Amino acid sequence: MTSIPRPASSAILERDGRFLLVLRRNPPSADMYAFPGGRAEDGETPAETALREFEEETGISARNPRLFETYDLRSHAADGRLTSHFLLSVFRVDADEEATAKAADDAAAIGWYSLEEIRALPVPASVLECVERIAATRD
Repeated sequence: MTSIPRPASSAILERDGRFLLVLRRNPPSADMYAFPGGRAEDGETPAETALREFEEETGISARNPRLFETYDLRSHAADGRLTSHFLLSVFRVDADEEATAKAADDAAAIGWYSLEEIRALPVPASVLECVERIAATRD
């Protein structure tokens, strides 16, 4: 079965080697840590979605979105049925250093995590892949 993926975006904010992650409250990544993000609204570009979702979930107004990666994400039920299908655009963003993150909207919790800490958290494979790629560029 083929399905048309729904557009979604997320945003990576890094400060001093730590990445801002939210603990998701709702599916498809409930109870997992991920970059702030979510589904596109009608007429939004992927970059607009990333900035809107970032602000909704963190209270921080981000800027300067730069496309970092795209993922074709499919979730399946135990019987193999496709339960969700998203085309996720992941952006790197900037924000004011003094901006303080507060968990809101779909975020049950929020925090800044190093690569080593992220490796120990329940995260989608796409999140770990992005963080490892960014960290590798600094080595």
